[in-house]
Amino acid sequence: MKHVPIKALLVAGLLAAAMPALAAKYTLSVNTALTATDPLYKGLETFRDAMAKRSNGELEVKLFPNSQLGPDDDVLEQARAGAPVAVVVDGGRLSTFVKEFGILSAPYLVPGGYDSIRKVVTSPLIEEWGAKLAKASGHQVLSFNWWQGERELWTQNPVKAPVDLKGVRVRTIGAPIWLESIRAMGATPTPMPWAEVYSALEQKVIDAVEAQLPAGQGSKLQEVTRYLTKTHHIHLISGVVTSASWFNSLPAELQKALREESLKAGDLASYGTRDRLNEITKSLTAAGMKVDEIDLAPFQKATEGVYDKFGYGELRDKVRAIVK
Repeated sequence: MKHVPIKALLVAGLLAAAMPALAAKYTLSVNTALTATDPLYKGLETFRDAMAKRSNGELEVKLFPNSQLGPDDDVLEQARAGAPVAVVVDGGRLSTFVKEFGILSAPYLVPGGYDSIRKVVTSPLIEEWGAKLAKASGHQVLSFNWWQGERELWTQNPVKAPVDLKGVRVRTIGAPIWLESIRAMGATPTPMPWAEVYSALEQKVIDAVEAQLPAGQGSKLQEVTRYLTKTHHIHLISGVVTSASWFNSLPAELQKALREESLKAGDLASYGTRDRLNEITKSLTAAGMKVDEIDLAPFQKATEGVYDKFGYGELRDKVRAIVK
């Protein structure tokens, strides 16, 4: 056996330590407005780890919470241009490209929690819409089963009926279906990036927010609002959406893996969200918020016209038939 000098071994060891790990062949950067403490973010971490394992390190998923890559609309444009980025985005924003997606953000679409809306977003309808989206805008849906909870009202004063929202500036998402839904509920819809909401409430630029429980708690809205009214007015069901051209450039096995692992992780995240809602409510109450369960009928009636205004009447019936 040939003797290797200790000095040579030491040099080789130092060189190996200095060399960077082999870079992944493909990288996908996923942007979300959520904080790293949100249960949905835990699902994204599962997605990241599952893809690393399934691709044997060939595809690396990088996560960017708190909108670190920019507002959702900006990231959608990057994806549209072919960048290897993805964003957790609601159907309302995608309705600009494919109208049908907008109905997922319509008020009181289906009753119940995640199990009901899951039937819709894993149905052949979503596959049809996704194919249209790829052609219309160059976006690829990986999965659309990322449920963040139902939207509730975070306000400074109690809310029992739509009349109580008259003149109240409520932050919402800037897509047409969202704006009209909040307007129909009686409020003045005020779109702005989620990252600006806390300071806007502090500075009284807005009066209230409509948001799901995990995001509201994660952004500490209990520090700048007093009342939480459980209106359950919109399911916040989101999809992981990336660039169609980037996706199509991948080997077929990686395309399959991305879609399958995204769906699995979406279920894990969504059921995790569902299981935490009662715990979050108790935590908000302990923090001093007044949490109200109200009669939803006045809000349901007030928002009925939103479907016809957007030409969703027939599609609404088709969607609701899926969950019966």
